[in-house]
Amino acid sequence: MRKTIVAGNWKMNKTPSEAKALVEELKPLVAGDTSDVVFCVPAICIPAAMEAAKGSNINIGAENMYFEESGAYTGEIAPNMLTDLGVKYVILGHSERREYFAETDETVNKKVLKAFEHGITPIICCGETLAQREQGVTIDFVRTQIKIALQGVTAEQAKTAVIAYEPIWAIGTGKVATTEQAQEVCAAIRVCVGEVYDQATAEAIRIQYGGSVSAASAPELFAQADIDGGLVGGASLKPDFGKIVNYK
Repeated sequence: MRKTIVAGNWKMNKTPSEAKALVEELKPLVAGDTSDVVFCVPAICIPAAMEAAKGSNINIGAENMYFEESGAYTGEIAPNMLTDLGVKYVILGHSERREYFAETDETVNKKVLKAFEHGITPIICCGETLAQREQGVTIDFVRTQIKIALQGVTAEQAKTAVIAYEPIWAIGTGKVATTEQAQEVCAAIRVCVGEVYDQATAEAIRIQYGGSVSAASAPELFAQADIDGGLVGGASLKPDFGKIVNYK
């Protein structure tokens, strides 16, 4: 039985002091839930969020990471910088990183491999544009993203990974894929993982849905056979995140 994982992606929001206050506000709202609860926060906010989350069931994750250990990569964050702070999760390949910062499937793969090397669980993002959905290539496109992201990853590593399916047309738009659309793609991702590895790996890997997830949509989405929780954007910055975590 896969454990549900609900992760908040704070994006470029909150100062360190604001992050501390928000974690303190959300702590009692998610306390005692059996899901894995993760707040992926801006890098500068990680220490403050870690301190605020201490002793709670909240894990603090990062929103990005580079694939080199150190060097002349101004502005980038190395994996050991994250592990030194106690970070256990990192979002990789988010569509905003791909669109605005020229990330490719190949660079995402390098980051995934480096995350595993340092014991960090990657939350690997995938998803199609509205044009790709209308052209009927969603499944093919997402399968390609997943296959490249997992190149060189062992079956044992893949079992611990998290994949977040986020249709780009549903991110921050208020539009949510129908339950049927979300389940169809998440099921196809699981089939793809089974083809790359085996059925046991496919059954073990956790797959989230993301894209304007709300307290209203979460219960039906998370009840689907192949959806193991959500990657939550805007709603993770509000008290409503507690309702999403406690969707049952």
